[in-house]
Amino acid sequence: MEINAYQTRAELLLRSYMLSDSFIVYSSVIGGIFACKMVYDLSHIFTSIYFKGYAGLSKPQQVEWNNRSISTVHAIFITAMSLYLAFWSDLFFDDQLSGLVTIRSSTLSTGVLGVSLGYFLSDLAMIFWYYPSLGGLEYVVHHLLSMLAVTYAILTGEGQLYVYMVLVSEATTPGINLRWYLDAAGLKKSKAYLLNGFMMVFAWLVARILLFIYLFYHVYLHYDQVKQMHSFGILLISVVPSVIGVMNLLWFWKIVKGLMKTLAKRQ
Repeated sequence: MEINAYQTRAELLLRSYMLSDSFIVYSSVIGGIFACKMVYDLSHIFTSIYFKGYAGLSKPQQVEWNNRSISTVHAIFITAMSLYLAFWSDLFFDDQLSGLVTIRSSTLSTGVLGVSLGYFLSDLAMIFWYYPSLGGLEYVVHHLLSMLAVTYAILTGEGQLYVYMVLVSEATTPGINLRWYLDAAGLKKSKAYLLNGFMMVFAWLVARILLFIYLFYHVYLHYDQVKQMHSFGILLISVVPSVIGVMNLLWFWKIVKGLMKTLAKRQ
C-alpha cells in the first residue's frame, strides 16, 4: 500500500510540474541559454580590451577562451547553489516529518536545475559545432548523462538531492579553465600555474572523489527511500554517478600525472 501511495503521489507531482510549474521550468532553461550567450559575448568584449594577447590567439583558441568563460561562470553559480540547497538549507535535512528525501523539491531547486540544463544544452551544442576542439567523446558522454539526470529531476522532482551532490563537482571547473588560460597566455612556467595545479588536485579529490563516496554512502543509508522511486529514477541514481565517478578517477590520475610532470621539469 505504501509503494502504491508513493507512486500515486509521484504521478501527481509530475502533473504538477508539467502544468503549474511549467513557466518556472521553461523560463529557467531559456534564461540559462541566454545567460550563456551573454557571458560569451561579454568575455569576447572585455578580453579583447584588457588582454592584449587575445588578438594573437587563433580563432579556435578565442572560441575556447570564451566558451571556458561560460563554464567558469556556470561552475561558480551551480557550486554555490548546490552547496546551499544540498547541505545548508533545510530542504533535504534528514527529518522524517518532511517526507521522503528522494522526492523533496522546491521552486528554487527546480529553477536552479533549469538554469544548469540551459548551460549543458548550450555547451553541448558548441561541442558538437566545433567538435572535437572543445572536447572529445568523454565530454559528450558527461554532458548527456548530466542532462538526462537533471531533466528527470526537474520533471519528476525525484532525486534532486543526489543531482545537486553531483553538480558540486563543478567546483573543479574554474581551476581547470585557469590552467588553460595561463597556458594560452604563455604563463605555463609561472608560480601561478604550479599553485593552480596543486589546488586542482585538492579540489578534485574533495569534490569529485570524496563527495562521490559520500553520495553512495547516503544512497546506502536511505535505500529504503530510494527503492520507492520510479525504476528509471533508481537506474539513474545507480548509473550516472557511477559512470561519472569512474571518469573522475581517470581524469584525476591524468591531473596528478600532469602535476608530477610539471614538478619534474622545475627540478
